[in-house]
Amino acid sequence: MSDMDLTPRSGPGDDGVVTPKKKRNIVPMIVLALVFVGGGVIITQGLNNAVDYFCNVDEVGTRDGCEEGRRIRLQGTVEAGTIDKSVPGVTAFKMAFGDAEIGVNYDGIPGGIFKECIPVVVHGEIRDGKLEGDLVEVKHSDEYVAVNDENLAEADEYADAECPADAA
Repeated sequence: MSDMDLTPRSGPGDDGVVTPKKKRNIVPMIVLALVFVGGGVIITQGLNNAVDYFCNVDEVGTRDGCEEGRRIRLQGTVEAGTIDKSVPGVTAFKMAFGDAEIGVNYDGIPGGIFKECIPVVVHGEIRDGKLEGDLVEVKHSDEYVAVNDENLAEADEYADAECPADAA
């Protein structure tokens, strides 16, 4: 047979001892993981806001997606004589649309031109038959018009029919 040497060879400067691989730097992996988690949270929040159902007050409990216990955007007209700011930091009022009305507890003081007899969209969740709101969009704001343009004519007609001209 041949005189072939089958013993393992060692590299230059290697004494034949196998050394463990270099330790990887863990800091970049942690930073990358945090970026992925942060991105996931941002995307999830964006998707949650995108799936808020838009409903009119008269659709609450009758249209799929407009039921108690889920986040919605609810359109209606602020009823005359119902605005109550007696609880510090909370604005309570009733809003109506069609033949229905609902009480609203808004966590804050609506800014801008919020008043009686104007169409509004309130973002929030219905609990115990009341809308617990955290954002009020008033008809005349640019944001309201941009987001709710297709529903604006219907809300205007309802407000004109239900509120006396001198209340608005």
